[in-house]
Amino acid sequence: MPLAPSNEEITIAELTRDPYPIYRRLRAETPVLRVKSVGRTMLTKAADTRYVKENPELYSSDDPNTPMQRAFRAHTLMRKDGETHRAERMAMAPTFAPKVIKEHWTPLYQKTAEAYVDRLPRGEVVDLFPALAAPYASRGLAYLLGLDEASDADMARWSQVLIDGAGNFGWREEPFAVSDAANDEMDALFESLNDRHRAEPNPSALSVMLNAENPIPKSQVYANIKIAIGGGINEPRDALCTVLYGLLSNPEQLRHAKESNDWTTAFEEAVRWVAPIQVSSRLVTQDTEIRGFTIPKGDTVMTIQASACRDEDIYGEDGEDYNMLRPKAPHQAFGNGPHFCQGTHVARRAVAEVMLPLLFDRFPQMELAGDVVWQGFGFRGPITLPVRLQ
Repeated sequence: MPLAPSNEEITIAELTRDPYPIYRRLRAETPVLRVKSVGRTMLTKAADTRYVKENPELYSSDDPNTPMQRAFRAHTLMRKDGETHRAERMAMAPTFAPKVIKEHWTPLYQKTAEAYVDRLPRGEVVDLFPALAAPYASRGLAYLLGLDEASDADMARWSQVLIDGAGNFGWREEPFAVSDAANDEMDALFESLNDRHRAEPNPSALSVMLNAENPIPKSQVYANIKIAIGGGINEPRDALCTVLYGLLSNPEQLRHAKESNDWTTAFEEAVRWVAPIQVSSRLVTQDTEIRGFTIPKGDTVMTIQASACRDEDIYGEDGEDYNMLRPKAPHQAFGNGPHFCQGTHVARRAVAEVMLPLLFDRFPQMELAGDVVWQGFGFRGPITLPVRLQ
C-alpha cells in the first residue's frame, strides 16, 4: 500500500485564520494527508478520528514530537496511555463526581455567574469575551482546582500561554520562553497552597490529589492542574461565546431555545459547530493502514475533531451551519476513548444550565453589535464578541 499523499502548501497561518474550507476540501478529496507545516498526517473524516482515539494500542497519546511536554515542562496525563494515564486521571476523579458537580460546583457556578452578570452595563455595547466569558470561566476553574487565590486575569493568561505553547507546532522559541515564565508562577502558587488544602480538605482537584490515600507524585499533581488550566478555561469560555454567536445569528433558533428552555441542545450544537479543542496528535506504534494508505510506525497522525464534527456522512450538507434544530447525532468535540474530556459535564452545566438562561433573562433583547473575530488552529473560538445588552 502507498503512503498517504503529502502537501506542502497548507500553512499554520491559514489553519489558524480559518481552517474549515480546508477541512471540507480534504474530507472530499484527501481525507488522509501528510501536511508538512504541522509534521503530521491529518485525518479529517469522523470515522477515522473516532477509530484512532478508540485504539490507543495502535495510536498512542505518548507522542514525543508534540510541543505540549515542552510547554508544560511535564509529561502530562494527556500524553500517557493505559494504567499510567488512568491512575493520574482517577486522581482528580472525585472532583468531577456527578454528586459533587450537582451539590457543590453548580451552586458555586450559579453564584459566580450572577455576580459577573451583575457587573454588565445595560444598554451598552460590550465585548463579552473579556467582559464575561473569560473571567467567568477563569473564576469557576479557579474554584474547581482549588486556586481561589489566583486572579481571573492570571488564570486566563496562564491558560492562553499553555495553549499557545502546546499548539506551537512550528517550534518557535518565543512561546516557550513565555510558557517557562508562566510555569514558574504556577509552581510558586501551588506550593503556597499545599498547607491550606492539607489542613482544610475540600472537593477541589488540588485538595483531592494532595489528600489522597495513595497520592500520585507532587510533580504529576502539578502537571494535572496545569492540564486543567490549559484546557479548562478555553472550553467553557469559547463554548459560551460560540453558542451566543450561533443563537444571536439565528433569531428563530434563539426563540426556540427560550420557549423550550433547551439551552443544552444549543450548547451541544455550538461545540459541534466549532469544537473548542480542534485537533489531537497520536503516535503510530506499528505499521498500519487507513483508507488504503500505509501509516508507518513512528508516524504521528493528527485527528481533526473540528472536521469530524462537520462530516457530511453524519451531519449532511449543512454541517457547516449552526443549527440546534438538526437531528441529534453524536459529536467528538470533547473527544472519545480513554481521553474523553474529564471536565465535559462541568462545562455543560456552567454554560448551558447556569449562564445561558441567566444571561437571556437579564438581557432578553441582546443583539450582535459588531464584527466577531475567530482564531485558532489547535484551539478555536471567538476572540471578540461585541453585543448590545438590552
